Amino acid sequence: MSIPFALALYFLIWWTLLFAVLPVVRAKTQGEAGEIVPGTPEGAPSRLMMGRVVLVNSIVAALVFGVVAWAMQTYIPAISDVVQGAGAKP
Repeated sequence: MSIPFALALYFLIWWTLLFAVLPVVRAKTQGEAGEIVPGTPEGAPSRLMMGRVVLVNSIVAALVFGVVAWAMQTYIPAISDVVQGAGAKP
C-alpha cells in the first residue's frame, strides 16, 4: 500500500467515523448546566469539546484503519499477481 493511498484511506475512515463519534462524545447542554445564554436554545452545548471529539475519533479511526490495512494486505491480491495469474506476460 502506497503512502498517498494509506493517507487517503485514513482520511476517509476518519471523516466517516466522525459522524459516528459525535453523538457518543456528548457535551452537556446549556439547559442541563443551568446557564442559558440569552439568544441561544437550551439544547446548545454549554462548553464545546471538539478537542475531545477529534482525539477519540482519531484513536478509533487508527484502530479501524489498522484492521482495514491488515485485511487489504492479507486478503486482497496485488494487481500484478492477478495479471500474472491470468496468463499475461509480466
